[in-house]
Formats: sequence, structure tokens, C-alpha cells
Amino acid sequence: MNDTGYDYSVVRGFAFSALFWLVIGLVIGLWIAFEMFNPALNITPWLSFGRLRVVHTNGLGLGFGLAGIFATAYYMLQRLTRTPLPFPGLAKAHLWLFNAAIAAAAVSLMAGLNTTKEYAELEWPLDVGVVIIWVMFAVNVFAILIKRQEKQMYISLWYLIAMTVTVAVLYIVNNLAIPLNLFKSYSLYAGANDANVEWWYGHNIVGFIFTVPVLAMFYYFLPKATGLPIYSHRLSIVSFWSLIFAYLWTGAHHLMLTPLPEWIQTVAIAFSIFLIAPSWGSVVNGYYTLQGNWDQMRTNYLTKFFIIGVTFYGLQTLQGPLQGLRTLNAFFHYTDWVVGHVHMGTMGWVAMVISAAFYYMIPRITGRELYSVKLANIHFWLILVGQLAWTITMWIGGIQQGAMWKATNPDGSLMYSFLDALTSLYPYYRMRFAAGVVYFIGILVFAWNLIQTVRQEPSAAAEA
Repeated sequence: MNDTGYDYSVVRGFAFSALFWLVIGLVIGLWIAFEMFNPALNITPWLSFGRLRVVHTNGLGLGFGLAGIFATAYYMLQRLTRTPLPFPGLAKAHLWLFNAAIAAAAVSLMAGLNTTKEYAELEWPLDVGVVIIWVMFAVNVFAILIKRQEKQMYISLWYLIAMTVTVAVLYIVNNLAIPLNLFKSYSLYAGANDANVEWWYGHNIVGFIFTVPVLAMFYYFLPKATGLPIYSHRLSIVSFWSLIFAYLWTGAHHLMLTPLPEWIQTVAIAFSIFLIAPSWGSVVNGYYTLQGNWDQMRTNYLTKFFIIGVTFYGLQTLQGPLQGLRTLNAFFHYTDWVVGHVHMGTMGWVAMVISAAFYYMIPRITGRELYSVKLANIHFWLILVGQLAWTITMWIGGIQQGAMWKATNPDGSLMYSFLDALTSLYPYYRMRFAAGVVYFIGILVFAWNLIQTVRQEPSAAAEA
């Protein structure tokens, strides 16, 4: 508890939990990237690609991503409402239960306990745990909003409310299941209905974890870091309501050219294209905030994290809707192009904004100066180069892969076998691994910088 009455212990706890799971998740990511061109690394079922891949996605998406969101949310909620956490003990219990759940999820997935539903692989006992964790967080969110001393609701609060409500609905509806025993359950849905519900959930859980709360961070920390007011509060509000309205209709663009009814596919395409506008509303808002102050990209180390990060968000929100178009989807779907698309968002947009938020936040909650701005700049360039090399490699490989799958001989037979296409990708997989190593080194620099920051003596300047 600091002298203003705000409780930052849980903020610090979630921030360093995020760093821990980030490093663990990336180590697993490098391992499975190596397995893609060296299958001999599948030395036991526990270390097979099929099991480790879901540990990687859950460990980074939930372990790192959600921990970073909870850390910044508990910070922003107190600052924007000018109100301490109503239930700090509940928040601390939330922190400990969260980390226990991530560890249990990793062990269960490595053991092969898997529902096989993307981003919803956990079996029902852990699903119950996730719901309890989310309720613990939601209680503090809505209690602090009810008790808030600042009546004006800044845009970041609206994004946090949207995340809290929508993730709860998505998770509960999609994970409804009939338990067979403690370790196995079966979905309440079947066939095309199951696929439709799953990708309604799958796309939107990404949106409401990797988009909505990260925009909350962007709108809060960009003005704080630059000392500049956000360009347009009205544009931020219009973008928010448009995004929330359209996002929930787009999940079926993952199911183009499948047995799903064509009208549902068409609705998803229409809303996906519509989403470009509200997404770019936030990108433009970020760019115009810096008008006349673009020198901060050179002089303020935090600014480039936010602006390059939101640029990747803008590129992501162009790629995604366009990939939903039937013609492009028929070529790109199931190829490594999509893997590159996803990782541009996670390695670029999400990681860059959370990194900058931590660089701003941790010195202030610990009363210490950042250990090294030079290391923060090195971190930026390493993850930028690593991410670009990673994603561009996968885009090129995905185009080649799609072309080989669809190439035919004059008699209509396939020109290449599946194995021909797979082995042709080995050079790209090696380049992806090398790019991942560069990115990982950048993350180690990030973690070292923050650890050294909190190990320093307190600074009066940082506390101010």
C-alpha cells in the first residue's frame, strides 16, 4: 500500500507472474519450432508437438497475456477511479489461484488431458477454476466502479468492462459439457453447431483478451508516457462501441467453405470487413496523438513501443478481415500464413504494448528508476527484428504451401504430395526458429531490466 492508499502489491505480483510465464512459454515455443524441422525431438508423448503446442498457446495467451492484463487492470482501475481496491485480499487470492491454475493447466495438457477445442482445451474441473478466478476479478472491477471517486468514465474503463463481461459469457457458453469422469467430458454441442459455437468463442476470446484490454492499456499509457492528451475522446468512444458491436458476429470467418450454413459465413464476412473501421479508428487516434511531436519516437523510448505496436494492430486488422473473404480463404486457410498472421498480433501488438505498460508502471509502483533505458531500446529492436523475421518467413512459406497444395497436373491430379509441401517448408522453419531466438533474447533483456529495476534502492524521483 502506498501513501495515496492504492494497493500495488497485486499489480507487482501479476506483472512478475506475466514475465515468468512469458519466458516459460517462449522456451516451449522454441522447442516446438525446432520439432517442426527436427521431429526426433518428439522424444516422449509429454514432449510431443501436439501436447506442447497447446501448453505454448495457453501459457502465453493466458499465463503471460492475462497476467499482464490483470496487472495493468488493477493499476488502471485504481488510478482512473481515484479509488483503492475495495477487496485487496480477494485480489491477492486471485493472484495465487491464477498461478496455480496456469501450472495445473500446463501439467494436464502435457499429460494429454485435452478437450481438443481451440483455446478451450482444459477439462471441466479446470474450467470451473477459471470461472471462479474470473468472478474474483469481476467483483473487484465492478465494486471499484461503484465506489469510484472520479465520476467521469475514461475510455480504458469501458474496454475493461467489455472484457470482463464478454469473456465470462464466451467461456461459460462454449465450455458447457457433460462430465464423464474427473478427467474427461464431452461438449454439450455436436457437429456444425459445436464448430459454430467453438469459433464464435475462439475468435472472440482472442479479441477480448488480445484486443480489447490491450486497447485499454494503449489509451491509458500512451498519453501518460508521452505527456500528450489522446487526440480524440469522441473517436475513441465511437471506435469502442463499433468494435464491441461488430466483433461478436465474426467468428464464423474461421469456417469458410465448410458445412456451416452459407448465410452464417456471409454475415461473418460482412462484419469482419466492417471491423476494419473501428480498429483503424484507434490506430489513427494513436497516430494523431503524436501530431507535431513525432520526435518522441526518437527521444522517448516508450513511444516507439506504443506506436509500432498499434501499427501491428492495424496491419493485423487488415489481414484478418481480408483472409475471411472466400477467395483468399480458400488459398490461405490451414497454411502457415495464418500462423504468421496470429503471431504478428501476439509478438508485435500485444507484447509491445504490455512491455511499454510495464516499463511505465513498475518503476512507479516500486518507487525506483528504470534500471536501463539503453536495455529497453535493445529489447525493442530485438523483438521488432525477431517478430518481423518470424512473421514474414511464415507469410512467404504459407504462400508457397498454399500454391503447392492447389497445383495440379494437366490430368487434374495433384502435382505435389502433402509430404512434398511439408519438406519444402523446412528452410522456412529453420529461419523461423532463428527469428524466435532473436525475439527470445529480447524478452530476456526485458525481464532482466525489470528485475534489476526492483532490486535497486528506492528513488524519490521515481516515487514522484
